[in-house]
Amino acid sequence: MTSPAFIEIRNLSKSYGSFRALDDVDLDVGRGEFLSVLGPSGSGKTTLLMALAGFVRPNRGHIVVGGREIVRLPANKRGIGVVFQNYALFPHMNVITNVMFPLRVRGIGRAEATERARKALDIVDLARMAERDIATLSGGQKQRVALARAVVFEPRVMLMDEPLSALDKNLREQMQYEIRKLHDRLGLTTVYVTHDQREALTMSHRVAVMRDGVIQQLGTPSELYHRPNSRFVAEFLGEANILDVDSVESFAARGDDRGNRKLMIRAEGFSLVSTGGDDQISLMGKLTRSVFQGDSWLIFVDLAKGGGSISARIASAEAANFNLSALTEGAQLNLHVRRDALIAVTDA
Repeated sequence: MTSPAFIEIRNLSKSYGSFRALDDVDLDVGRGEFLSVLGPSGSGKTTLLMALAGFVRPNRGHIVVGGREIVRLPANKRGIGVVFQNYALFPHMNVITNVMFPLRVRGIGRAEATERARKALDIVDLARMAERDIATLSGGQKQRVALARAVVFEPRVMLMDEPLSALDKNLREQMQYEIRKLHDRLGLTTVYVTHDQREALTMSHRVAVMRDGVIQQLGTPSELYHRPNSRFVAEFLGEANILDVDSVESFAARGDDRGNRKLMIRAEGFSLVSTGGDDQISLMGKLTRSVFQGDSWLIFVDLAKGGGSISARIASAEAANFNLSALTEGAQLNLHVRRDALIAVTDA
């Protein structure tokens, strides 16, 4: 984080009976930062977001926004915009009335509320649909209305709870770009909850990976992807092969302390091409399955040494040069990987 902390969370805990949804969470979010909270179901990411929004009261801990403690402040007094997974739009109101709603409940007069709502709709490119009924909108249009409603009262912070999960792949990717553009344009401080790894890596300045109510690792997308601190983070972020050190000859992984006995190799780190130099190591094995996926082939190989299995992603052009499509199950393969692509990780 390069900017001063605008959101400061300290020792935040929330339990439901014996289940600890949040376990002494500490987190700083910089002013103007786009931070994603990533994790599997039940990891605590949504509970953290709802505590920030004011919809969940933590058992203990502090939440400071802009220098002000807000943990006991009602949700409508926090100056925070929230976009939900299901949009939470009012079906009996048209588009502009939905967007006006946060202003009206804050006592803003109709004329001013209407003007500000139209400006918000213009920001999300929906000004032409101001009078449309909500039921007539597509999923992407509904999401834009939800965004306009969340920013219309000029919040200090924007919270988003898996807002794109109901959209198809192409629309989801388009909306990722639109949300990040809106964030940058308005200078928002955004906390974005998702279970989609690619989404978090694509949109964020930093990502916090959660499990069992605890932040496992916090860093830039590149740091988390290329320098995971544990097996859990490595496997949760992309295609990761976790091998015993003894399965890899001439071990020289970055971060190795010689007490760490696990190595991570990303699937795309493998190549069928040998450079013949000391900067590479080779793994021999038998092909068990190959899957063509357009721009690449995903292959599965049982290693000759160590008894482990790996997955490797080979670019289609490289696979064509080696006639990979003609290889049958049981074929012998040599896979090569750069030494600096070997990452030592804990087994947690």
